[in-house]
Amino acid sequence: MAEFIPFLMFIAVCLVLMAGYPVAFSLAGTALLFAMVGGFTGHFDMAFLQALPNRLFGTMENTTLVAVPLFIFMGVMLEKSRLSEDLLESMADLFGGFRSGLGISVVLVGALLAASTGIVGATVVTMGLMSLPTMLKRGYSASQATGLIAATGTLGQIIPPSIALVLLGDTLSSAYQQAQLNMGIFAPKTISIGDLFVGAIIPGLLLVVFYSAYLILFSRPAPIEVNQHTLGEKSLSRAMKNLLPPIFLIVTVLGSILSGVATPTEAAGVGAFGATSLALLKGQLTITKLREVAQTTTQVTSMVFLILIGAAIFSLVFRGFGGEEIVEQFFTNLPGGIVAATLLVMVVIFVLGFILDFIEITFVVVPIVAPVLLAMGLDPVWLGVMIAINLQTSFLTPPFGFALFYLRGVAPDTVETADMYRGVVPFIGLQLLLMLLLSVWPEIATWLPGRLYG
Repeated sequence: MAEFIPFLMFIAVCLVLMAGYPVAFSLAGTALLFAMVGGFTGHFDMAFLQALPNRLFGTMENTTLVAVPLFIFMGVMLEKSRLSEDLLESMADLFGGFRSGLGISVVLVGALLAASTGIVGATVVTMGLMSLPTMLKRGYSASQATGLIAATGTLGQIIPPSIALVLLGDTLSSAYQQAQLNMGIFAPKTISIGDLFVGAIIPGLLLVVFYSAYLILFSRPAPIEVNQHTLGEKSLSRAMKNLLPPIFLIVTVLGSILSGVATPTEAAGVGAFGATSLALLKGQLTITKLREVAQTTTQVTSMVFLILIGAAIFSLVFRGFGGEEIVEQFFTNLPGGIVAATLLVMVVIFVLGFILDFIEITFVVVPIVAPVLLAMGLDPVWLGVMIAINLQTSFLTPPFGFALFYLRGVAPDTVETADMYRGVVPFIGLQLLLMLLLSVWPEIATWLPGRLYG
């Protein structure tokens, strides 16, 4: 019976979260409750909890995680400076005369916002307010328009710099070192967040291509009437004016990481300063707005780190019940070896995405399964990119897909929730297709890091 306790813990956490309780307190509270009962029955050694202060202090000392509030600050500052509105209007002017031009504009703007802000909620809300009414007027079905906007908003999870990749990279780095130590390698190699950023670039761009191709093949909207003379002069000039600042910021942040000039944390500082400078140049920076940005950054950062503390408590109790050994033994004895183990993990993460957010999965599930998979010989960059794309689907899968919640809040009453659910299905399929391609050709994720870093 004792060997089932770790699985009962996981099921209990899922049930508590589905009941609507806060994530961090659900993780920590469930774990401590199981620890108390286990200590009373003799199945858990309470001495394990003595390691908790060291774990929390290690999190406080982790300089890599300093990038989280800095990237959040950069994203919120750019969102407050009306960057997304200007970009969308410019792209609509450029591509509006083509069939599916408006939809392609939404995809391209979403990709640029993903690389500059990385905030899913802000992107989805902005796109929903500005482009959804126009898309519906131009003949896009309600399901296709809402599905596109929700899916485009999630590009910020895979296109670097991304908060999800920062958190996942830090978790995988620890898992990779643990896997090597378990194999008797006492001078372990490391994987950095920069490695994961580089590995995610090509898959992220492929998603942009997939979304655009889907629109071209399956949408039949009415083209927007534009004056070609105006398009050739004023619209192009306006587009370049609005495009150059975010592109310069993206190149500066990513370029400094890829070239090795700066660490992701240092690059995040540059990005935060650059975003503030852009807001100042556009005349959008005021004391009130700066206060709003600081408050939002503090709230989101506090939420992330509070979940991290709850996950640390949960993983510690999970280990105390022998959960890691049970998982390792299960995967080792699984028929089909590494292929079956990887497939099972991806299926589990995909299913959990229906009820859990990417942060919970990153902090709770990944530390449990990643060391086992890495010890079986998987490339850490490839595994990280696969998990990142898989986690991206959690924003789209009902009933708890956050992109759906954000869009529902700004969509008109004429758009039904069922339309939104139907609309995201093709885009979830495209994300799964990308995962399939990565499984067949791992070089999609590993080639560029190999070329840059050897």
